Amino acid sequence: MKMFKLATAAGIAAALMFGSAQAAEISGAGATFPYPIYAKWADAYKKETGNSLNYQSIGSGGGIKQIKAKTVTFGATDAPLTGEDLASSGLVQFPMVMGGIVPVANIEGVEPGALVIDGDTLAKVFLGEITSWDDPALKKLNPDVDLPSAAIAVVHRSDGSGTTFNFTDYLSKVSADWKSKVGSATSVEWPVGIGAKGNEGVANNVGQTKGSIGYVEYAYAKQNSLAHLKMVNRDGQIVAPAIGTFQAAAANADWSSVPGFGVILTNEPGGESWPITAATWILVYEKPQDPTATAEALKFFAWAYENGDAMADELDYIPMPDNVVEQVKQAWTKVSDGSGKPVFSAK
Repeated sequence: MKMFKLATAAGIAAALMFGSAQAAEISGAGATFPYPIYAKWADAYKKETGNSLNYQSIGSGGGIKQIKAKTVTFGATDAPLTGEDLASSGLVQFPMVMGGIVPVANIEGVEPGALVIDGDTLAKVFLGEITSWDDPALKKLNPDVDLPSAAIAVVHRSDGSGTTFNFTDYLSKVSADWKSKVGSATSVEWPVGIGAKGNEGVANNVGQTKGSIGYVEYAYAKQNSLAHLKMVNRDGQIVAPAIGTFQAAAANADWSSVPGFGVILTNEPGGESWPITAATWILVYEKPQDPTATAEALKFFAWAYENGDAMADELDYIPMPDNVVEQVKQAWTKVSDGSGKPVFSAK
């Protein structure tokens, strides 16, 4: 598999940039979750068109702040804004790609996919109620795995994160204790654990810390050779993270039912559904202060919808369904200049 090499060293993820600082460049900032595919699309787009993309992989919270501060042409978030927030901020939101969030662990002798966990047990680990790998709850789920009597080191995000939003949204749906004690948000008060910045930071920390457990987007788990866990889904089936299980979770979502296509794909029904599937969204202004720059951004995203599916597949992301893409292109007609003329037509 051709894989984009991630920057994993701690401390360098705050402002990853790609593309050159040319006059025609498109500026964006936000979620680290889709960074590998945005980078791959940007490289191919520049080779084809000469236009470049400058994307700061700073987390969803940072992306929302920057678009609201009007310092970038587009923001990117894994936690969709509500209809009320979109309306009050004058923003248009649309999904670009989907993927899966996976628990990853570093246990000596335990291979990727060898360990199974369910939602309630995962919540108890991140609540600090299960503290050792040989806890009875984990042994019951893994009767054939030789689990060590070793302390569990929890690793979580330290920055505002859509990955955290989806992870904690899932835990809130499967654990009443988690919902009442912690809840779901891009940033939460973690009961235990150490924080790391970005998917890159969590992957790096788990990779270096024996006995640790964290959560990352699937591409980061694969590219950093981390041991992902299998999960027991809503229907009681054990599933592995894969394109098919991510697609199963997204297959029956009603994308038009929520403003800005803000469907949360956690704990979806279906025997093959991965429990923590997630979409990632783009934010642009409905009445941008620089219509030409926003038009260039929409031109890039239209190109990605038309040409980026194979590249998404290579990195284990899921392209948006065609019917959703058509709805998004229709939503783009709202993005207009001062005269009310759409800044870009995808037809």
